Amino acid sequence: MIEIKLPELGDGIESGDVLEVLVREGDVIAKDQGIVELETDKATVEVPSTHAGTVTKVHVSSGDTIKIGATMISLEAASAVASTPVVSAPTPAEPPVEQVTMPATPAPEPKQRTAPTPSPKPSPPARLAPATTLPGDTGGEVVAAGPAIRRFAREVGVDLTGVAGTGPSGRITRDDVLSVVREASVVARSTKTSAKTASTESDAWGPIRTEKLPKIRRTIATKMHESWTTVPRVTNFDDADVTELEYIRQSSKADYAAKGIKLTSLPFLIKSVAMALKDHPTINAALDMEAEQVIYKEYINIGIAVDTERGLVVPSLRNVDKLSIPDIARNLASMAEKVRTGDFGLDDLRGGTFTISNLGAIGGTYSTPIINIPEVAILLVGRSRKMPVVINDEIKIRLMMPLSLSYDHRLVDGGTAARFLNEVISYLEAPSRLLLAP
Repeated sequence: MIEIKLPELGDGIESGDVLEVLVREGDVIAKDQGIVELETDKATVEVPSTHAGTVTKVHVSSGDTIKIGATMISLEAASAVASTPVVSAPTPAEPPVEQVTMPATPAPEPKQRTAPTPSPKPSPPARLAPATTLPGDTGGEVVAAGPAIRRFAREVGVDLTGVAGTGPSGRITRDDVLSVVREASVVARSTKTSAKTASTESDAWGPIRTEKLPKIRRTIATKMHESWTTVPRVTNFDDADVTELEYIRQSSKADYAAKGIKLTSLPFLIKSVAMALKDHPTINAALDMEAEQVIYKEYINIGIAVDTERGLVVPSLRNVDKLSIPDIARNLASMAEKVRTGDFGLDDLRGGTFTISNLGAIGGTYSTPIINIPEVAILLVGRSRKMPVVINDEIKIRLMMPLSLSYDHRLVDGGTAARFLNEVISYLEAPSRLLLAP
């Protein structure tokens, strides 16, 4: 008998919340097949099996919080059950898609669904591709959808058993899920209003609605409290004249768009920060008070704080100082797509040495960002706006980018922070230096 336990998922991650169990007792699974979808402190991940075999017992269920090292399933090893050869299924006319087989136990009719396209029931699984079973859903139907689509559908409240896929081989796409949401928006609003009216929960002043705090939000709260109570921070505010940078961006964005790249001012800012960090290693360091050490990072990985529906996540761009502006723009687009679909893993969130928070994408000018420990500084950029500026005793209208740099005063002195921010500004105000940088 083999016990499949929850493996180490990264530094500081001690447990995870089970979103879905992807197998059930009696399933024959392959090595590396996903068995549990888990929400950790940093991301949603699909945990694979380390062995092949037959599932004899499932030890977890949706909603459980399990710790690292906890047993998720028990297996009878594949060699112990392979006394008879497995008969292969006929070759399909189209490439097989990942199948999600629903158990036969009926469940209440979902609120949001479209009429499913009738299709023949599949044969007992011949396991050309391992089937993924979602306990508790309505029975017998086959849903062809990847983990990211299933996660997105769950978040927006769509039951995939009622969605007709328009992708290859009937695979359900993100647009298919969104079309269900759009069609049901009026009904959903009406249902939500009725539910609120009929709610029995209330406080002294009127009706209320309570929700369990998601694990990612609990983690954010813990990390912010830790940063606030342990790091004595100072914030420097300044502005960069990005008039020339904006001229270059506007004159170049059509060429970039022809190559499928959306050129914003953010890649220029990221490159400016990366170049400045090379000359100011203290800003790119970490402080270990227990060991009484300063850890100077010889690499530059910049985290980009992203506001998502699930909470704040900070995916990291690797070795930014070695990337060109087009490369940074491409990586940003790829990162944005991963964040939009929720299709990012723990590795995407690890290894950051400095963080940039782009408040300007939402609105606002200055703020006092909280340091993403164990990093020692964070830069917040606000929305650029035209302002009157005195140049050579004359008032000029210039496009100014507001910058707010928070830093850990235990390691970073005010002079060091000011010189770093001045260098970032010097790159932004002379963007040709960035275009020529390696």
